[in-house]
Amino acid sequence: MKLETVIIEKSKKFKKEYSKIISAIKRYDRIAIFRHLMPDYDALGTQFGLYNWIKDNFPNKEIKVLGDNHVTFTPRLFPETDNLNDSWFREPFLAIILDVSNESRIADPRWKKARYKVKIDHHPKVEEFGNVAVTDTTCAAASEVVVNMLLTIKGNYMLSENAAKYFYIGLVGDSGRFQYSSTSTHTFAVASHLLNSGINISDIYQNMYLKKIDDLKVTAYILNHFDVSKDGIAYYVLDAKIQNELNITTERGKENVNLFANIDGINAWCSVTEDPNPKDPCWRVSIRSKNKPINQVAAMFEGGGHAQASGARLNTIEDLPRLVEELGKLFR
Repeated sequence: MKLETVIIEKSKKFKKEYSKIISAIKRYDRIAIFRHLMPDYDALGTQFGLYNWIKDNFPNKEIKVLGDNHVTFTPRLFPETDNLNDSWFREPFLAIILDVSNESRIADPRWKKARYKVKIDHHPKVEEFGNVAVTDTTCAAASEVVVNMLLTIKGNYMLSENAAKYFYIGLVGDSGRFQYSSTSTHTFAVASHLLNSGINISDIYQNMYLKKIDDLKVTAYILNHFDVSKDGIAYYVLDAKIQNELNITTERGKENVNLFANIDGINAWCSVTEDPNPKDPCWRVSIRSKNKPINQVAAMFEGGGHAQASGARLNTIEDLPRLVEELGKLFR
């Protein structure tokens, strides 16, 4: 299958970086792949996609996948991550850090022990770190950035069905099933190459969005307890007591945020979930928008992300009205 022009053109911008990254992969026999805390489809999909690509093409290398497992995606969609003691990091290794723009959000701090560090991301730049970095904010997903690199590097490398499956999950997840404004002709070009590997997208979608009967109870609660501001900002709040009653974790609190997408009169929508972690109690917010960029508002509340999909943090629930007010200003 010939590479589309959009893939070739994008690769020109990062040609030197791609070369350095592949040289580092070849150079190091021990590789650890990192990503952000509280992983989503893209973080895990890119991580395990790259793990499988390296294993397929360099079978003798020792590769580890680091970070917290997901409360529902593991093991339904992804294998468990590696649980390593500190001794593994005493020997030279390569760290590849994916889908994260600032050091504090990297899930395992031991990336700092690496002899050589690579950063690949699609979020707006917050911090620069690593010996070589590729940050392409025009891509809908980190998996899109990585696959572009793998398709255009020199050499006879394979993209297996298993690797492609994980990359596709990442691409679908962070593009909102190809509905977000970040989706481009390049996104579809990358998707076409992943499909060409033989993946079964029906199985992928079924496993990604599988629901249980108990999940309907959560949906029912949210539909009976949401609010909408005068500016069309919809939000629901799940405190620790309600999470316990619904038998869900903090991580799962945001799973229903897109119930409010494509509803006339709703301009932006949020999930607000209490995190009662005694070391760092807060309220975690996921924000989505119909057409206005909301990442700058998220940044006002210790967060950030993409134009129409961001996260934020409230130190107290009393800050929620201010968040709703700031989001409302975007649509007046």
